[in-house]
Amino acid sequence: MDKHKINEATAFIKKQFHITPSIGLILGSGLGVLAGEIENPINIDYKDIPHFPESTVSGHKGRLVIGTLQGKSVIAMQGRFHFYEGYTMKQVTFPVRVMKALGVHSLIVTNAAGGIREDFKPGDLMLITDHINNMGTNPLIGPNDTEMGARFPDMSEPYDREYIDLATTCAKELDLNIRKGIYVANTGPMYETSAEVKMLRMLGADAVGMSTVPEVVVANHAQIRVLGISCISNMAAGILPQPLTHDEVIETTNKVKKHFLQFVQHVLKKLP
Repeated sequence: MDKHKINEATAFIKKQFHITPSIGLILGSGLGVLAGEIENPINIDYKDIPHFPESTVSGHKGRLVIGTLQGKSVIAMQGRFHFYEGYTMKQVTFPVRVMKALGVHSLIVTNAAGGIREDFKPGDLMLITDHINNMGTNPLIGPNDTEMGARFPDMSEPYDREYIDLATTCAKELDLNIRKGIYVANTGPMYETSAEVKMLRMLGADAVGMSTVPEVVVANHAQIRVLGISCISNMAAGILPQPLTHDEVIETTNKVKKHFLQFVQHVLKKLP
């Protein structure tokens, strides 16, 4: 953790706006459409922010959008960074550190994920109740600054139970059939083999992706409350007799965007 880099990035972003964002949004593949709903938006390209990586993945615009949404001051990442892009875990999670420094106390993290449970279908939205880190590393390895978080942070409840209950209520009010489940993160960038999907199911995973877990680990370390939402964009390998493509991911997230927008905005409205 380089406080100097965090402070430089934070100072640069603060010069661009005059509100203190209270809620952070990380918008995954094809889900950046939510940033278009932000009122009085200020857009800052990642490439202009000191020490920020650049997003290289299709479906990730690569910018921060700061403004107001459902009466809450928000800062949204329209696209994220991934370990498979060649970035370090500290680079992948750097924006979460900056969000904390800007004043964020709650984080809604979203992703597109492959469905492992056979009763899931593409287009389902899943509240993440817990996760499995299958990435072989984590962003807290290395020296620890106790001002930023505990050396051994508790991860028994990485996704805030109160927020999960609130989101469940919001889904009922919108008459949305929301799923709940455990998300497992692999490094990627290749999709899983059928054998790997069988193994992950045996481990207790309901959906699989290539992100989210590092950001959630750092958010918990920084004492930011987290709500996680997966869009089941495709069924994982071996469940359906067809190959997996990123185009399918984007196509499915486009189809579900109406419900996704309604749901996240309703949750935002109700968040404390």
